[in-house]
Amino acid sequence: MSLSDEQLMEHALVLAERAGAAGEIPVGAVVARGGQILGEGWNQRERDCDPTAHAEVVALRAAGRRVGSWHLEGATLCVTLEPCPMCAGALVNARVARLVYGCADPKAGAVQTLYRIADDPRLNHRLTVVKGVQAQRCAAVLQDFFRQLRDR
Repeated sequence: MSLSDEQLMEHALVLAERAGAAGEIPVGAVVARGGQILGEGWNQRERDCDPTAHAEVVALRAAGRRVGSWHLEGATLCVTLEPCPMCAGALVNARVARLVYGCADPKAGAVQTLYRIADDPRLNHRLTVVKGVQAQRCAAVLQDFFRQLRDR
């Protein structure tokens, strides 16, 4: 049985809330293939002192370890926020088949907002992109987090 984009986003939102509770920017990501979750992640940059510890990269690393390969053909990555250039590049390099994301990122979005890395014909791999899944909820999680930071 396959997991729907909505089910994957629900899971990613739970992970985003986990990130926010830990003081990280609340972004969550899930990698799935064939109805099975292969990896999950949330932002861990502050905790790990690692600028590459974005939710997508953490989820891709977990999925790669689980399948024993960096090749993630046929997989879907679902993330609450449009990936940045680093994460979009990682998706291309991992050969992920599909990307599902919640809200656009007007400051760093590299899939459809500022850049189009996921479907750039000059690269060796392209992804199918589904945008806007639960976009309002995904945006609200981020807005609430930053509102609380400002109110402190």
